Amino acid sequence: MTQPSVPGPTRFGFFIAPYHPLDGNPTLQIHRDLALVELADELGYEEAWIGEHHSAGLEIVSAPEVFLAAAAQRTRRVRLGTGVNSLPYHQPMMLADRLTLLDHLTMGRVMMGVGPGQLASDAAMMGVAPARQRDMMHESMDVIVPLLRGDTVTAKTDWFELNDARLQLLPYQQDGLEMAVASTISPSGAVLAGRHGAGLLSLAASDPSGYEALLPNWQVYEQTMADNGHVVDRGRWRLVAPLHIAETREQALREAEWGIGHLVNYIEKLSGMDMPWGGTARAAVEQWIGPGFPAFGRATIGTPDDAIAAIEALAEKSGGFGTFLILALNVADPEATRRSVRLFAEHVVPHFTRANRNRTASLDWANANSERLMTGLRAGVQAAFEKHGAALASAERPTKGE
Repeated sequence: MTQPSVPGPTRFGFFIAPYHPLDGNPTLQIHRDLALVELADELGYEEAWIGEHHSAGLEIVSAPEVFLAAAAQRTRRVRLGTGVNSLPYHQPMMLADRLTLLDHLTMGRVMMGVGPGQLASDAAMMGVAPARQRDMMHESMDVIVPLLRGDTVTAKTDWFELNDARLQLLPYQQDGLEMAVASTISPSGAVLAGRHGAGLLSLAASDPSGYEALLPNWQVYEQTMADNGHVVDRGRWRLVAPLHIAETREQALREAEWGIGHLVNYIEKLSGMDMPWGGTARAAVEQWIGPGFPAFGRATIGTPDDAIAAIEALAEKSGGFGTFLILALNVADPEATRRSVRLFAEHVVPHFTRANRNRTASLDWANANSERLMTGLRAGVQAAFEKHGAALASAERPTKGE
């Protein structure tokens, strides 16, 4: 396959909400998430992000920092991100303190993802007004950023107060924690990221509306970054999309049928509506790879070539980005999921990193010069025979007494 006209990503990882069927063992499900991060580390994926949710039953990691501390003990190099901390749910100084501690425990592998909070049920239980969530996110970031920088902060809002607050321990990373702000369809995330010089984490890249919003949101981000004196770098832009691959497209579709029902049930329960395509597993899978699911967008379910094509389409639409994150959804059984992860690392990642470009060039050069090289090789062999012919003939003559 030829290289795209717009460079694709060169870094890859996972965005693990996570989503788990209600009929499974939750303890084992969480440990399989840890095993996925371990596998990502083994195979050379660069990043793993873990979500924060408190209700609705499927997304069962409530404290990403705790999960990532456990993951750090099982891995060596993969960078670990909170994907994302819902800022309205946390006293900002306490959250900054926890992330700083985690950065030391991981010796500098932590990334901080932030957002307003996704599930309405989470906010309702905590008495957080949905209309205030994005404003609260901005108010929190306004103090978290200087705290992590080492500044002393005094601030008062209607939901937190800081008086001469400072962190007694600064992050392990000398340049501070890398931050990324969740962005979906509205420009709110792009504005917040641009104000503070954070990266952009596009969670709805495969949703039809989110797909169309990629470039407009990036333009808002670029302008806001420039207005606040920050340097724009497309390498800090991360796009998230659901994906499952196998050796053949039909195999991938069959494997996705295994667990698609729990996603359909989740969508129906949260929306309060029955989905017309939810009757059979195959109908649901066809909907997902076609028009897409509400909130989850369109999935790529097929072969490594299908994955390459989907990521190249995202690169063309966005104008280029740095990291592609696979949205982990547990629609295939654990073994099929691990095979998909390995196939992606083996065949998709090298396409974009161009890891084999010199190997290909070396073979092409050998092919282009094969006549000259083989002629030289044959001449060398002939010259050796001529030079050492007498010795060879002597060795082949029988000795006396034989």
